[in-house]
Amino acid sequence: MSRTILELHLLQTVPPSNLNRDDTGAPKSAIYGGVPRARVSSQSWKRATRLAFDQLLDPSELGTRTKRVAEFVGYRIRQLDSSIEEAESLRLAAETVRAATGVKVEPPKRKATSAQEGREKDPAPESSYLLFLSAGQRDGLARLAVEARADSTAFFKAKENKARAKEIANTRHSVDIALFGRMVADSADINVDAAAQVAHAISVHRVENESDYYTAVDDRKSRREGDLEESGEEDRGAGMIGTVEFNSATLYRFAALDADALARNLGTGLREDEPPTGPVRRAVEAFVEGFITSLPTGKLNTFGNHTLPDAVLVKLRSSRPISFVSAFEEPTQEETGTGNMRQACEKLAAYVPEIERAYGVEDDAQTWVLRVGKNTEALEGLGTSVSLPELVSAAGEAVAARQQPEAGQEPEA
Repeated sequence: MSRTILELHLLQTVPPSNLNRDDTGAPKSAIYGGVPRARVSSQSWKRATRLAFDQLLDPSELGTRTKRVAEFVGYRIRQLDSSIEEAESLRLAAETVRAATGVKVEPPKRKATSAQEGREKDPAPESSYLLFLSAGQRDGLARLAVEARADSTAFFKAKENKARAKEIANTRHSVDIALFGRMVADSADINVDAAAQVAHAISVHRVENESDYYTAVDDRKSRREGDLEESGEEDRGAGMIGTVEFNSATLYRFAALDADALARNLGTGLREDEPPTGPVRRAVEAFVEGFITSLPTGKLNTFGNHTLPDAVLVKLRSSRPISFVSAFEEPTQEETGTGNMRQACEKLAAYVPEIERAYGVEDDAQTWVLRVGKNTEALEGLGTSVSLPELVSAAGEAVAARQQPEAGQEPEA
């Protein structure tokens, strides 16, 4: 059976930086090909991509992942019915979310104890773990909570009302939920399998972390330098000292998007006045642009490492996704003096046709290439050269065309 798989392969150089820290504060790393590499976790880049959606999609198409789900839904309840006070809205929201997801939503014990002792106000209920709800699901649950206001306990004891709550939590998924999935441990039937897979980004070359020793000057003390000389004080040291670890790397980034799964997760649409393929096209375009242009924010103020990928290869296949990370199992060699980007592009340009020919999939993929500068010239013949806006539009259009229902076929709800 033919599938619709979109692959993104990126090469991106970052100067001294610490995009993604481990538990000691050092940049994450991995051993690959027998040598240490710089690594940025998939979780880190997925979050950066989700944040990029804020600039690419309407808020109504996005979700919120939070433990403060009672505040999230309760705020909407008060918007729907201004006669409902905050405390009541939080209680109604907690009961409704509990009915919909099976997750306990109650005040955190430590804060509740503190409130009982009078040290702080009564805390809002929270879920026991992060819950991911779309804007549509939040609004639906809020409306149901208002309907249940008269006797919410009895209301949610009725099977049909509990089923309605669960249905609301399991339909009208936002783009980010449809792409990255949702796990609800207490109610597996409302889990959402992710349509997108993101690999840990790794450097194409050996990387050793370095350490930056820094000092911070106490402005007031330095301005009194003359006074200190007169008074004989000898405290001329820095106001603060420390170290921060960093590395610089040329990263290979890879993501694969199952457009069929994405279409199933999204259903026929978040809006009723558009073609059935409208949601999946918007989601694909947002994912392509968001993944390419996003950047984890770890230590960004310290290093200012705002770069964009020099090379992007996007492929649309009918079979399984293929990562090209094996092209870099043997790391690029620093001693050539040509930099890592040029060598990485040459390795990728040699590897892609070879593996596709070996597995008989060379004619299966539609390919676009976005590249910058002479170092990426080796990639020129691998596909159609495009700019980012052209790439985003072409990928969205191609996926939508393949998702178009055939004549006489009902779109999947």
